[in-house]
Amino acid sequence: MLSVPGMKSGPCFLRDPMDINSASSVVLQALTQATSQDTAVLKPAEEQLKQWETQPGFYSVLLNIFNNHLLDVNVRWLAVLYFKNGIDRYWRRVAPHALSEEEKSSLRAGLITNFNEPVNQIATQIAVLIAKVARLDCPRQWPELIPILLESVKVQDGLQQHRALLTFYHVTKTLASKRLATDKKLFQDLASGIYSFACSLWNHHTDTFLQQVCSGDEAAAINSLERTLLSLKVLRKLTVHGFIEPHHNMEVMGFLNAVFERLKQFLECCRRVGPHSACREKLEKTIILYTKVLLDFLEHHPCPFIPLIQRSLEFAVSYVFTEVGEGVVFERFIVQCMNLVKMIVKNDAYKPAKNIEDSKPESLEAHKIKMAFFTHPTLTEIGRRLVSHYFLLTEEELAMWEEDPESFAVEETGGDSWKYSLRPCTEVLFLDIFHSYSQTLTPVLLEMVQNLQGPTSIEEPVRLLIKDAVYNAVGLAAYELFDNVDFDSWFKNHLLAELQVSHHSYKLIRRRVIWLIGQWISVKFKSELRPLLYEAILGLMQDPDLVVRIETATTLKLTVDDFEFRTEQFLPYLESIFGLLFQLLQQVTECDTKMQVLHVISCVIERVNIQIRPYVGCLVQYLPLLWKQSEEHNMLRCAILTTLVHLVQGLGAESRNLYPFLLPVIQLSTDVSQPPHVYLLEDGLELWLVTLENSPSITPELLRIFQNMSALLELSSENLRTCFQIINAYTFLSATEFLQNYAEGLCRSFCELLKDITKEGQVQVLKVVEIAIKVSPHLGALMFQPLLPDVFRGILDGEVGRTPVVMSTYLGIIGRVLLQNSSFFSSLLTQMGVEFNQEMDQLLGSLIEMWVDRMDNITQPERRKLSSLALLSLLPSDNSVIQDKFCGIINVCVEALHDVMTEDPETSTFKDCMLMTHFEEPKLTDDEEPPTEQDKRKKLLALSDPVHSVSLQQCAYEKLKAQQLLMGDPGFQALMETVDTEIVRQLQEFLKGL
Repeated sequence: MLSVPGMKSGPCFLRDPMDINSASSVVLQALTQATSQDTAVLKPAEEQLKQWETQPGFYSVLLNIFNNHLLDVNVRWLAVLYFKNGIDRYWRRVAPHALSEEEKSSLRAGLITNFNEPVNQIATQIAVLIAKVARLDCPRQWPELIPILLESVKVQDGLQQHRALLTFYHVTKTLASKRLATDKKLFQDLASGIYSFACSLWNHHTDTFLQQVCSGDEAAAINSLERTLLSLKVLRKLTVHGFIEPHHNMEVMGFLNAVFERLKQFLECCRRVGPHSACREKLEKTIILYTKVLLDFLEHHPCPFIPLIQRSLEFAVSYVFTEVGEGVVFERFIVQCMNLVKMIVKNDAYKPAKNIEDSKPESLEAHKIKMAFFTHPTLTEIGRRLVSHYFLLTEEELAMWEEDPESFAVEETGGDSWKYSLRPCTEVLFLDIFHSYSQTLTPVLLEMVQNLQGPTSIEEPVRLLIKDAVYNAVGLAAYELFDNVDFDSWFKNHLLAELQVSHHSYKLIRRRVIWLIGQWISVKFKSELRPLLYEAILGLMQDPDLVVRIETATTLKLTVDDFEFRTEQFLPYLESIFGLLFQLLQQVTECDTKMQVLHVISCVIERVNIQIRPYVGCLVQYLPLLWKQSEEHNMLRCAILTTLVHLVQGLGAESRNLYPFLLPVIQLSTDVSQPPHVYLLEDGLELWLVTLENSPSITPELLRIFQNMSALLELSSENLRTCFQIINAYTFLSATEFLQNYAEGLCRSFCELLKDITKEGQVQVLKVVEIAIKVSPHLGALMFQPLLPDVFRGILDGEVGRTPVVMSTYLGIIGRVLLQNSSFFSSLLTQMGVEFNQEMDQLLGSLIEMWVDRMDNITQPERRKLSSLALLSLLPSDNSVIQDKFCGIINVCVEALHDVMTEDPETSTFKDCMLMTHFEEPKLTDDEEPPTEQDKRKKLLALSDPVHSVSLQQCAYEKLKAQQLLMGDPGFQALMETVDTEIVRQLQEFLKGL
């Protein structure tokens, strides 16, 4: 046992019945040392405390320590944390070293003896740990908890009342989160029993707070507001999770209706106390909590919420879209109100079925309420106010544009802080309402556009802001406006002119118009207008304003990403635009902006492919510097990796010139011993793969990177498929060097993988082996020899036939060995004969029989032809076993001939459609990707592959002829008579003319 410096080796409670005082002193000393900043003192103390975690009495001592208010706060805090962690580990009966029932009973009693903790943070932690115990023990083993809490929240002492209420909330929150049916029933029973009390408690504290605000007693009001907040939190959990049919409970519906009145009162309090009051923050927090009650109830109980729809819409719309809210509302409250309207508008439970007769009565009722509320004037006012008020760029946003343009550009395109702000909520509400009520809102929006047609004077900044907002709305609603806006005409006759207004103040509109075009590019934009757009993009990429340039780059990405993109239209602008993109990448300094620009560059390279080659020199020189600068920014490095993937694909074999930079990047990204691999691995593997696919030849450095693969295979992650593709790429690139260096280690890794991998994974492993034998029949079979007995056994095992893909792969591997390395096949057959204790001939007969029987498992014509060629390679033979299986071999051969032979209608002769006689570079259109170096290697390999170089028809003819010569005509005739006459007739038809 480790001892704490300066103390005995262990406290007495480790051996004897607990002496609480002596035990407390020794644990207290350990806790005190565990709060030290000196690691030499801290570490041994932590080790000692860890050993005591499982000792009887330890948690009683901790309870004694943190309940002693005279002790150091840090020591008491640590005692609470150790106690809380112990609940998670040792409170359950089935846990190893579980606490005894006797000690747990004592601890439960001690936890609720009094509620007088003076330190807020410790009080919260104690409340949380009581809730943790309640989750496991309440109400069955701890029936007294709730009654004691209910009594304690009534006491007059302010501190005790608050701490009891804090605990009551955490217990309620925890019990409400349980999801088993029995636990939910227990919570519902609890809710029905205490709901009235919780309502009266909330009302009492709320009324007290409101009175104190009116009398100007701010200090007392803050205390009451804290209790109001806690009691409201309790009611929220009880209301949302405590009732199956809450609409049938008058108290629940009464509370929910009262929420609206309380909200008005609290909003009025905001007006009264002003923005700088000490209680303002907590007041806003309480208001938000009230809105959460409504939102949660709507989410969990849409149908019981129906009686509240009218009032919710009236409340939210009046405060957000009329003068009622002026001077009162604050941003987060507006967001909550908009969410409330959005959830009502979008809720499927409130929409009638397409066939009205199929609709539920409550859906029709809700729909009727919505239709009555969303009248033409109401929708018009909401639509206008959303666009002309909430869509306007604020002074803060305009200031950010000037002072920090990159941050502005990132936030506008969805940065982290952006998603929590008012603007996205406003835009989502606009889209949802526009989608639901487009017939009413489309004319409203089009009228707003019409009123702003033509360039706007720079002397009218408000009008410029409104135009920006209206164009924003038209972009967001592009799909809804498809039939109502002639965007091509608008683009040619108006928008292009707006892009040419170069005044500094007009940057607002230039940026919004190019964004607007990006939103419409995939909705309605004629292909012949693309050159005009590229001209505009070329101009805007040279705009003096950085935000305009960044937005233009984003629109360029949307344009080249679109399915109507035509490379030939873009090529005249490629050099200039790519150069300007590179300049932009250098100019921006923020990590997020560089990522954004890199994604655009990647997209352009991907779409134009080899056409990019003349223009990437500067980018190739810059990326190593950017990689070095981004050492602390892994997400930026991911963007660099993606760019490199497309760059390598565009450069093809020329990418070899990048190896001094490229290969160390791959090495780092795929090394699982390096921390960055967590972020970089997936993109790094893709880069590794495309580098191999486009490599003209192997290099020592490229070969050396494969040392990373062993650890990657051990991970058995979702990247295994890419790992197998990389292994295959090395095999195609340089089978001899690769297999000689790495096949032995690979074979060990595969043996481990096959022990615990899915059927699909097994197939991937086996395909690697098959490809190795296909590329290098002798070396591949030799290097993967330890795996081949399992393949052989798999074929002979009838059960494997239930997995056709695995069986097909097994037969493909053995077929390659038999056809292309017959001597190795003989040695394998000898080895298996010893294992099965069978003669080689007998074993060969079983193999052929199973092979013929499982041919239906093979679906690919190439593999079916391979099997046929492999089995025919056994002929001619005087072996009685092979002659006994002659019928099956011919059956397989005729089946494969049906798969691969095509008839020439003019000559009525057959030819093997899989034969390849020479390699031709394919003729490509501008939009087709050229073949990679690996594609070329595969085609060259196919020229020497028997499947593509040997005519099955000719092979069958020659093998049968040789068998006839070997046996003589009578013997051969007798052999042919073992074959079905129809099969013989079909065979003769295929061999006609030879």
